[in-house]
Amino acid sequence: MRQCYQRGCLRRTERKAGPDCWVYLWRENDVTGKRVRRTTVIGTVDQYPTSELAQAAVNGLRMQINEDRLRQPGHDILVADLVDHYLQPELSEGIGWHSHATRIVYRQFLTRWIRPHWGNVSICSVRTIAVEHWLRGLLRADGAPLANATKAKIRNLRSELFNHAIRYEWLGQGGNPNYSRLSARKAHADTRSAGTK
Repeated sequence: MRQCYQRGCLRRTERKAGPDCWVYLWRENDVTGKRVRRTTVIGTVDQYPTSELAQAAVNGLRMQINEDRLRQPGHDILVADLVDHYLQPELSEGIGWHSHATRIVYRQFLTRWIRPHWGNVSICSVRTIAVEHWLRGLLRADGAPLANATKAKIRNLRSELFNHAIRYEWLGQGGNPNYSRLSARKAHADTRSAGTK
């Protein structure tokens, strides 16, 4: 049986000055065990013009609120939820883990390739062979195969994403399915041999 967890409520509220804003409300137990109501501003309607965009922005926060429940066995976490949570602590502007350029590239990889294909899949259902086949079939916008070096970067980001899930104890140690025989060096070898022809 699937366990329930905190969904909270997203509302659009008016301000005396400036554009309307999106506010997220939820309830949780405080240190004494008393049930209390919490609220936080997600952003303005200029930042998130539709409720769908605001809901996507709140997913990472929702994952943080539900961390204890998500650790319980039998709870289903989708790759899309994991991506949303990963964006908050790992790719936020104020975090110094990655350079600005790396954050841009990682966001593109997540939104263009990883989330559209894997978003609705449970993180526990992802299998190594499926990842390998998917990586081999990735194509550029013009329909040509994606360079192996780029595929290797996407694979490495997926691995980092699943290590994030392990760090938050949503997957067990050794639960990272992103081991692939794809080599970035093959792309360099192919480039060199193409240049000598």
